[in-house]
Amino acid sequence: MPHLQKRLAASIKKCGINKIWLDPNESSEISMANSRFNIRKMIKDGLIIRKPQVIHSRARVRKNLAAKRKGRHSGTGKRRGTREARMPTKVLWIRRQRVLRRLLKKYRESKKIDKHIYHKFYVKSKGNIYKNKRVLIENIHKEKADYMKKKLLEEQSEARKAKARAAKEKKEARKEEAAAAAAAPAPVPVAEETKKPAKKSKK
Repeated sequence: MPHLQKRLAASIKKCGINKIWLDPNESSEISMANSRFNIRKMIKDGLIIRKPQVIHSRARVRKNLAAKRKGRHSGTGKRRGTREARMPTKVLWIRRQRVLRRLLKKYRESKKIDKHIYHKFYVKSKGNIYKNKRVLIENIHKEKADYMKKKLLEEQSEARKAKARAAKEKKEARKEEAAAAAAAPAPVPVAEETKKPAKKSKK
């Protein structure tokens, strides 16, 4: 008989029949209840209750995962696939390229490197030159230092050339002036005739 009460209680509590608990001490009274109204009354009185949700603890799972993050439980006995299947080299390559390209893009946008240096390092990254971000940053700093040094030397060289050019032009201008002065005829001095004033005759 209790099957009817369980079915009605499960329908009222919106759960399965196995989730319903009937008080064994009040079995005779429960068996008399044959309507939903009576079942609701017994649920209210606490003779029929819905069992609580069974707890499925994840404490052990969390503990195991924490150990795995430290590198435990990953020996040869725990491996069920090849190295390539467990962590494909292609995935590692994609991750590394994305890290390096993201860094180059950030440096270019913040004007730390120009488009020429960006392209140079982009192509080198694709050529598997840099194994991580740290190595790439070191090479970028080295390249920038070399570039600045080269630029400084070029500027100094250009300044020296300009100075020498100016000195040469000045020297040539002086030579031309000297040549022009030598080629010009010497001016002839004009002798002024000294005129004696005419003497007045005395009468």
